[in-house]
Amino acid sequence: MESVSRRTAMIGAIGVAGAAVVGCSTQPPAGTSAPAPTNPGAPEATSASPSPTPTQDTTPRWPLTGEPLDDPEDAKRVVVAVKVPDNKGEHPQIGIDKADIVYVQMDGYPAAVGQSSTRLVPVYHSKYADTVNPVRSIRPVDVPMLSPMTGIIGSTGAYPWVLRYAAEFEDYLVTEKQYMTTKGTGAYSILSSRVRTLNGQTYYDRAVACHPATLAKLTDKFSKGPQQHYLPWAASDAEVSTEVAGEPANFVSVPWKSGDSYNMSYSYSKKKKRYLRSMPWGKHVLADGTQVSCDNVLVICAKHVFGKIYASGKIKTSGPYHMEPIHQIINAEGVFYYAHGGKAVTGTWTKGEVNEAFQFTLDDGTPLKMAPGQTFIELPNKGANVTIKE
Repeated sequence: MESVSRRTAMIGAIGVAGAAVVGCSTQPPAGTSAPAPTNPGAPEATSASPSPTPTQDTTPRWPLTGEPLDDPEDAKRVVVAVKVPDNKGEHPQIGIDKADIVYVQMDGYPAAVGQSSTRLVPVYHSKYADTVNPVRSIRPVDVPMLSPMTGIIGSTGAYPWVLRYAAEFEDYLVTEKQYMTTKGTGAYSILSSRVRTLNGQTYYDRAVACHPATLAKLTDKFSKGPQQHYLPWAASDAEVSTEVAGEPANFVSVPWKSGDSYNMSYSYSKKKKRYLRSMPWGKHVLADGTQVSCDNVLVICAKHVFGKIYASGKIKTSGPYHMEPIHQIINAEGVFYYAHGGKAVTGTWTKGEVNEAFQFTLDDGTPLKMAPGQTFIELPNKGANVTIKE
């Protein structure tokens, strides 16, 4: 079991010799019919589906799903994020299907041990999962990634410097309510069925479970929910960017390692009107047999480096911290892809300081408008060949 000050066993960066060179391309990937770059000297093309005139949206909405909200008072609850490991040996997972948003980020294990993978961060607000399992440690990117939400994150700890870095932004994210620091509160438990024994030693790394509703009660800092809507929701179905200018996207594949390998993929189900998620080894199936699915797939391509990050955004890549995975999303920009309803659009994302929101602009210069619903956000490296197929 990892302590509150560090992770257990293997620590490091995902694919030092592999994933460090993978990232999103600024060119439309093979098999993708993304819009071509605009030629400033050429006449503007006439769209077959002209953009509807934006309307002022006065509908009360859940900030993290964009779904209509009957009573705005219901949104005055704490956002709860949980760190969930995503290695094959740590599947199946519990509870991530209840999240409003699920982030996919670098895991941190070195490729040399053969366990390079991803880590998930399901975020709960419109509803809380009863149980989330397994639970692991915090990453530096969690702070700018979750901001400007205000909430609490469940974990089993982190390196001391990561916790110190996170503490600098405690006005946005409570990080100290970890498994070992909350004994007796009921915020965490051990699932006996997931305790394992290896070479005579007992391991609890796959057995820790978090209970978001109870964890939320451990802080009274945020009684009004998120400060703002986290994603740019469309006011009507007709204004959703994929309806206005989307190209066919029944399959989306996101590589996390060099050579466009270790792909997370999403296949659109016309019957369910959702994207069904798969891992590199097969369908992403939860402990109850449910295949993970979502309404929206948002791919944010950001450079991966390994080092120690400071509040200023500067990164130290030498010394004992060089194996910590970092996503460069502070004062940065890159390519994004958005898929919904079997269609996709692409454009450029930007983000300023740690506590500023992402901004998304389509290739035609218009702002992204997303459909309400559950969203998976993938954070692959800059230059990855994100494949979108009809």
